[in-house]
Amino acid sequence: MNTRLFGEVLVTMLVIVDPPGNVPIFLAVTRQLSAKERHRAAYLAIGTAFLVISLFAIGGQTILDYLHVSVPALQAAGGLLLLLVALQLLYGKGGDDGYIEATPEQRTSIAMVPLGTPLLAGPGAIVATIVFFSRAEGAGEWFTVVGGTAVALFISLLALRFSGFVQRIVRPTGVLLLARVAGMILASVAVQMIADAVTEFVRVGADKM
Repeated sequence: MNTRLFGEVLVTMLVIVDPPGNVPIFLAVTRQLSAKERHRAAYLAIGTAFLVISLFAIGGQTILDYLHVSVPALQAAGGLLLLLVALQLLYGKGGDDGYIEATPEQRTSIAMVPLGTPLLAGPGAIVATIVFFSRAEGAGEWFTVVGGTAVALFISLLALRFSGFVQRIVRPTGVLLLARVAGMILASVAVQMIADAVTEFVRVGADKM
């Protein structure tokens, strides 16, 4: 195993995925779930993220080229999706009533979108994975990239899985406050993603002129 490459992948993915920063967002999105459903949601979020990242790692650039979708377009789409979720957290839409009528499967599926993707497996993680795989030489380094990504997601899983400790400390009122704060943070992340995408569009357009 290439330990230097493994460390580079691990650190990069941890910075992008940001396990501690996702805990308040996870609690806010899953605040209507029971402890068992929240644990299931954590596994679903990480599983979704790993599946999406693996898919793009194997043929991400080919998929984007085939669909004529640029990375900035993917980034802008992810930003818009996160912005919609942020507005729901800020204004409390889709709250108690919507969750009570849903089945447990439907309630935990919210962890797949937006948590699994585009929050965990977002444009940053996807692009980083594509770059690492393009640099990897041979099966050994490919597995090293996969291993570094898997460890980063496992650390994220631990953060989400044991987020209940935070919930017990802050109580339901605190979780509601976290939901509003998480909404502002998520909105900021979304706007930054969209701004970066627009900047990249402008840069590419300027280069073509």
